[in-house]
Amino acid sequence: MPIYAYKCSACGHAKDVLQKISDAPLSVCPECGQSTFSKQVTAAGFQLKGSGWYVTDFRGNGGGQGGSASPSAPSESAAPAAAPAAAPAAPAAPAAGSSAS
Repeated sequence: MPIYAYKCSACGHAKDVLQKISDAPLSVCPECGQSTFSKQVTAAGFQLKGSGWYVTDFRGNGGGQGGSASPSAPSESAAPAAAPAAAPAAPAAPAAGSSAS
């Protein structure tokens, strides 16, 4: 069940409430009794953990669970990369002070 954050716009009372998704939203403030209690928009309050999830396996330090390697690390079975082809040399710039006629 998700936890929803509520806040009263009249008295400022804030409360986190564990509710089913199908439950009707609360509207009456438990502190002042006015019907100004409303749901707040908040960030998700969970983190995925366990073998196979990005946060544990592909953090980049190579110490993840499940034996997965970092995606930036080359695998042992990969063939060595070929050297890049030499780029053609750029044409030489004309010497300073010479004029092209």
